[in-house]
Amino acid sequence: MRELTPHPATPSAVAAIAAEASRTGAGGLSLLYRVRDPAGALVLPPAAPAVRTDGLWRRTCFEAFVQVAGSEAYWELNLAPGGAWAAYRFDGYRQGMAAAPVPSLAIAAAAAPGGFELSAQIDLSALPQAAAWRVGISAVIEATGQRGLCLSYWALAHPPGDPDFHAAAGFVMDLPAA
Repeated sequence: MRELTPHPATPSAVAAIAAEASRTGAGGLSLLYRVRDPAGALVLPPAAPAVRTDGLWRRTCFEAFVQVAGSEAYWELNLAPGGAWAAYRFDGYRQGMAAAPVPSLAIAAAAAPGGFELSAQIDLSALPQAAAWRVGISAVIEATGQRGLCLSYWALAHPPGDPDFHAAAGFVMDLPAA
């Protein structure tokens, strides 16, 4: 597990987030997120059908960005705790956005002692399997804090400036070729 850090401009009422990613056979990506939230500040969106849904990043949402090593193109995956999901393909930094083909995706989410856990299995067989993948792991967290409801932005690495999960500087996890 690797620790995510909140963006310095967006303090959070949750204590910590750890995540891990791994490639699985036949082009799969496995993700696991653990939120440590002893104060119970995390706000979860309501349960939703396990279908492709836009705009998930406006509330608590767990994300992964996958880029084939040596390419400018990347995929964005959004996973909502209630079951909804989204997948987008980009030709380059925030350019050429299109829905990405995901033949199968499964999300499991549940309260855990002192927090919350989300895991996902995603079929990324449309991506080249013989190449390494660079991955950015991130989360948008809605929580109740001293100022009421607020969003915080967590990632393995934050580029300078405003929160920006699309920046290649945040794709810091290497997953070797299958």
